[in-house]
Amino acid sequence: MNRWTTGQVSKQSNVSVRTLRYYDQIGLLTPSYKDDNGRRYYAEEDLFTLEKIILLKSLSLPLEDIQNLLEKLSLRHILIAHHNHLQEQLSSLQTSINNTTSLINMIDLDGSLSWEKVSSLVQTGKTSSKKWMDYFEEDERQFLKQALPNLGNSDRTTQQYISLLRRIEWCIEYSIEPESEEGYQIASELIEVSNETFGGDEELMNKFWEVRKQPAEESGLYPITEDVLEFVERCIAYALEIDKSAEVGSASAKED
Repeated sequence: MNRWTTGQVSKQSNVSVRTLRYYDQIGLLTPSYKDDNGRRYYAEEDLFTLEKIILLKSLSLPLEDIQNLLEKLSLRHILIAHHNHLQEQLSSLQTSINNTTSLINMIDLDGSLSWEKVSSLVQTGKTSSKKWMDYFEEDERQFLKQALPNLGNSDRTTQQYISLLRRIEWCIEYSIEPESEEGYQIASELIEVSNETFGGDEELMNKFWEVRKQPAEESGLYPITEDVLEFVERCIAYALEIDKSAEVGSASAKED
């Protein structure tokens, strides 16, 4: 039978000798073996109990509650609770990472940060970061989660959308109409990246853009100004009209 001294347990578990002695003093964890010289040793069962104590402490339980729960909860139950706790921490950490990445991308997009945008992003992340998904069916949600650009990411598609939005805002700032060569180029690239994003599903793409028109506080999506959305609609309509005219002209030339 393996036995461990207080010092050995302290080193292996990263729990101080003083803490182990305190646990012994209050009856939370008492070494189960004592030799003829009165020296105490921990058995393997004691070490499992210590692990349960450590895990329950990670859940911010006070020692009094831990003492009452030790005999009632199996190690498996405690591990499941600890796992769920870690998942929450992971989710919170991932949200923080996404928010920080979003702020970086917002700086790239806008050139600066305003408090209103920072506050809006934080509040959206807290209260309604996925609210817009409620407008879609379950199979559509799964697809959109994987495919849509997210300011919390730095993938190629997201960077493409950011670049296009910057160009649109530049056009608006310098009064360049959507029905222009620059507007046509933006629309063509936007159509191309949208087709890649939505896998050619035009119905789903149109459905998403309808949701996109709703206020950010309702949709939960990153806020885009009405001017930008109007520019997108107008330049796409212009590009589609130009392309359609070109196709008709090409068809007529072939018939001739």
